[in-house]
Amino acid sequence: MQMRDLFEKIYKDKGPLGKWAEQAEGYFVFPKLDGEISNRMSFQGKEVITWSINDYLGLANHPEVRKVDAEAGAQYGSAYPMGARMMSGHTSLHEQLQKELAAFVHKEATYLLNFGYQGIVSAIDALVAKDDVIVYDVDAHACIIDGVRLHIGQRFTYKHNDLESIEKNLMRAERVATKTGGGILLISEGVFGMRGEQGRLKEIVALKKKYNFRLFVDDAHGFGTLGKTGAGAGEEQGIQDDIDVYFATFAKSMASTGAFIAADQEIINYLKYNLRSQMFAKSLQMQLVVGALKRLDMIRTMPELREKLWENVRALQGGLRDRGFDIGTTQSCVTPVYLKGSIPEAMALVKDLRENYSIFCSIVVYPVIPKGLILLRLIPTASHTLEDVQITLDAFSSIRERLENGTYKRLSAAIMAAVD
Repeated sequence: MQMRDLFEKIYKDKGPLGKWAEQAEGYFVFPKLDGEISNRMSFQGKEVITWSINDYLGLANHPEVRKVDAEAGAQYGSAYPMGARMMSGHTSLHEQLQKELAAFVHKEATYLLNFGYQGIVSAIDALVAKDDVIVYDVDAHACIIDGVRLHIGQRFTYKHNDLESIEKNLMRAERVATKTGGGILLISEGVFGMRGEQGRLKEIVALKKKYNFRLFVDDAHGFGTLGKTGAGAGEEQGIQDDIDVYFATFAKSMASTGAFIAADQEIINYLKYNLRSQMFAKSLQMQLVVGALKRLDMIRTMPELREKLWENVRALQGGLRDRGFDIGTTQSCVTPVYLKGSIPEAMALVKDLRENYSIFCSIVVYPVIPKGLILLRLIPTASHTLEDVQITLDAFSSIRERLENGTYKRLSAAIMAAVD
């Protein structure tokens, strides 16, 4: 067989999304939103109601947060501390944030991570060895999938939130682990970011009575939004103590950069010395640490932020359901709206929504979801108003009618011609 140029495949196949780059880039993908982060921002010079920012509690542009961020930047700059924490980047404020986060999520200890994606990948790698088995949800986030890919042992996927499939794969995992002498790590999300469904954590925890496994939960979308105090999906479902390893990011409710992982002290001690992404990377900069301390304090002491968020969530999701829209079985702030149509129809629809109705939301198509489906993903925040909700509901009723009467099919012909 003749050897080929490594890049040949790149020139021939741009991938399921890349092939649309010429038509989509700068508008449908890699769009540029301008202005202060809020419910209304500017897109291509026009004000739009923005439903694509994961700023759940409206902290990104909160004056108290902006003040602390600016003061921390002036005091420490953007470099301090320099070096990895094991070498020269460890501070008392890093320790303080870890202690406060641990208390908030009801765990013995936490460890700070520079980034959520990087942290999850590295944590999975650190927690399992070649004889261990991973069992995880087929709809898990890409960071979980990439972490699992690093595992050189066996791994099994179960059908999304399907208890029968979970148990079937736990049985498979036990058979393998019995032969290898390894253990089992089951991974679920607290909230699945596309569907908005909570992971079936309570039922998974109940399976611990029958099977010997440890539970890892990625609660990026649950932290700060779910539970009596905002401690997340585990608190919401009453099983936080039974989550062995709990992860959350600062990129959602905390409106910042960074993440943390929480568990028993012994587990965190192990991860501190074995998390390659933290051992060999610069410490989380002080400006972000100080900012996270302020944000966490506001989450703890200002329940009105979460109350306003959920007022908007109920108004948006209730209004969509009343108008007959399919929003799946979301149990969180994440609000998916499912429609039927092709990728070109989706492009025509979203352009209409942005240009003529001043609504900006994320569009999700194949290969993230099955062919023939369009998912419009809305993220309500505490910054939105009930007026925003009403305008959006009216707009969605209009675009659904235009989708069903073939308007977008006709408009999409030009897009298809350009691709061909």
